[in-house]
Amino acid sequence: MSAPSPSSSPLDALAGLLGLDRAALEAAVSGLAGARDDERLSALLPLIAAGACRSEGAEGGENRDAGKDGLASDAQLRAQILRYHASVLMTDRERAEFFGLPQGCRIRERAKILAPEKLVLGRNVWIGEGAVLDAQGGLSIGDGAQIGLGVMVWSHSSHLQAIRGETGRTRDSIVYRETRIGRDCFIAGPSVIAAGVTIGDGAMVSPLTFVDRDVAPGERVSAPRSLARLEARLEALERRLGNPGE
Repeated sequence: MSAPSPSSSPLDALAGLLGLDRAALEAAVSGLAGARDDERLSALLPLIAAGACRSEGAEGGENRDAGKDGLASDAQLRAQILRYHASVLMTDRERAEFFGLPQGCRIRERAKILAPEKLVLGRNVWIGEGAVLDAQGGLSIGDGAQIGLGVMVWSHSSHLQAIRGETGRTRDSIVYRETRIGRDCFIAGPSVIAAGVTIGDGAMVSPLTFVDRDVAPGERVSAPRSLARLEARLEALERRLGNPGE
């Protein structure tokens, strides 16, 4: 990513930091051209550009991946952050097109895709507000699936890195496992899909459910209902133990 020149306009600088042609940026974000004299935009972009220049010109120092690789990672992350901020002004369909999602897809604001280059997404998928799709270990979602508000779909786990005291020092203990969600699935939020899980076509996950096992096609998974059934069984068992004659 090349840093914008000091003489460039705010919109030229924003397009440069996003890695887009300015005309493409204005076409993607409706009404952006009319904001070119906005004082808030003009004041913010030089700060962003200065940060990008420091990241590209700095030498040494500590980072999440120390050295030049860390600086490159920061530059890529900054560009990604800016793209998400720019997309806030778009509609669901415009945002999906902006991020290169397949035909008919829609993605709400504040939804995030980690490692989008590893995401295999079908057509007509709806991604709800604030959802996190982690494709770092591989993630596929079939046609017509709906990913609800605040849903987290994971394909990696860093718990071993944490308990071994390796956070920020090495990524060797991170476990990556491919996660698959089939066609026409409904994943209600806020639920969590663990790394490595396969959810069959037409399955439904109820709100507030943690899914850490494979789900069969057409199956209905509900943590609250499962917990209620377990509590009822425990109450019945306690009554029998308290009253052996029952």
